[in-house]
Amino acid sequence: MPTGIKVALIDDSAVVRKHLSELLTKAGVEVLFTAQDPLFAWPKMLAQWPDVVVLDVEMPRMDGISFLKQIMAHRMTPVVMCSTLTEVGCETTLQALEAGAVGFVTKPKAGLKDFLEDGANGLIDAVKAAAKANLRALPLRSGAPPQPVNKPPIGFAAGAATSAAMPGVPRPNPMLGKGLPPVPGSPGAMATTTDRLIAMGLSTGGVQTMEAILTALPRTTVGIVIVQHMPEAFTASLAQRLNSMCEMEVLEARDGDRVLNGRVLIAPGGKHMRVERHGAQYRVRVTDGPLVKRHRPSVDVMLKSVAQSAGRNALGMLLTGMGDDGALGLLEMRQAGAPTIAQDEASSVVWGMPAEAIKLGAAQHVVALSNMAGWMTKFSEG
Repeated sequence: MPTGIKVALIDDSAVVRKHLSELLTKAGVEVLFTAQDPLFAWPKMLAQWPDVVVLDVEMPRMDGISFLKQIMAHRMTPVVMCSTLTEVGCETTLQALEAGAVGFVTKPKAGLKDFLEDGANGLIDAVKAAAKANLRALPLRSGAPPQPVNKPPIGFAAGAATSAAMPGVPRPNPMLGKGLPPVPGSPGAMATTTDRLIAMGLSTGGVQTMEAILTALPRTTVGIVIVQHMPEAFTASLAQRLNSMCEMEVLEARDGDRVLNGRVLIAPGGKHMRVERHGAQYRVRVTDGPLVKRHRPSVDVMLKSVAQSAGRNALGMLLTGMGDDGALGLLEMRQAGAPTIAQDEASSVVWGMPAEAIKLGAAQHVVALSNMAGWMTKFSEG
């Protein structure tokens, strides 16, 4: 069935253009044109402007980020980036998201043909989400980028050496070898505890939204756990970029990491993240597992674990994103006595996940993006 969405597909690979065009067409998406690089694409776009642009990251003559900025300067348009799963590709894609792209799909180095012919490769969902995106809500960075933040590692005196602050050196895992039980075996949430936490779920538009919120938070903020729908390899680059900008320490979560004041733990792509209570402390479990709501990591998995382990000692937040992942988890948090927040429609890039939470009665408060940091700071202060 036709979707009414018109797409421009720009990629220097003829194979990619052919197979992705066929995939989009089968899904009812009209491919206005394809082009091998931005210089070929630009006159075609001026003649017939698309609803969504699918744009390769690394191309000859002009890179994807430069062309993205040219598109946005001419007319704000939803752009979905294509990137190969490499360290360079991840970093470039994150830069593109900061510059205004609303989504991305990842192309594997091996098995490319099978990926391109797979309707479940994420392209169709990304294009549909992009077509619904509220670009005016994109919290794009203006002016010069934030200066790197110098900060001592969490839990140590300023200047003390620690593996957490040293790139490439593994962090110690205090849970390794202790045979700790999975979440279902954990004790229920304590009525009161000195440790509190914030649990946040995001999807489409989430990278820009996270940056807007986290860069506004003081180092005294309680520990934050985040699930952002991203594939494997991207979350490490995302955490590193955010860590360089924020007063809080931002890490890609590892199994056993403790949730600490001043620390943000982002679920690694391709893994589920749960929160467990051990005594009066909270730690994360990072595990494999089946897709939940078509996602791994899943927001529902994380929020439901927080509802059980932390109860009223946690603040639940469901922000911009397509679909309904997280709505049931946020409802469980509210039923467990936790304050819960859903992002409002006007400030959401895609008002899907928050809208579903509101429909279920899971959101105690509906809050604009500009007020999120204030709510989190207030919760941190008790």
